[in-house]
Amino acid sequence: MHDLGEIDAGDTFLYAAERAQADQAERACVARLQEHSGNGVGDLLDYWEEQETGGSRETKLVKVVDRLLPFLLNVSSEGRAWRENGVKKSQVLRAHAFIETEFPVIYQWIHAEIEYAVNQGWLEDQ
Repeated sequence: MHDLGEIDAGDTFLYAAERAQADQAERACVARLQEHSGNGVGDLLDYWEEQETGGSRETKLVKVVDRLLPFLLNVSSEGRAWRENGVKKSQVLRAHAFIETEFPVIYQWIHAEIEYAVNQGWLEDQ
């Protein structure tokens, strides 16, 4: 559901400067899809909005999983995307900070992996 908006908007790199504006283009895409004659979900935009805002426990978990997938890819590739894009520790911490409150055990693991990545030279300690 979350990725539907990326059909038009494209997938914006999590740590990109233009990330803050990505939701506007994604929302416009989902609104367009909702009006498409082939759409069988009348309240598609509402479902998408719920996943984006993460109001329920389930959607919060979906958002965590959405963030974990690229994080795991970076950890397993020795920080390849982080290194290639000059991503800093502070950026990774900021992108995952929302996890600390709702899922503290997951956040503790993420934080330990971030520290490991810094120690390995995959992330700049800034």
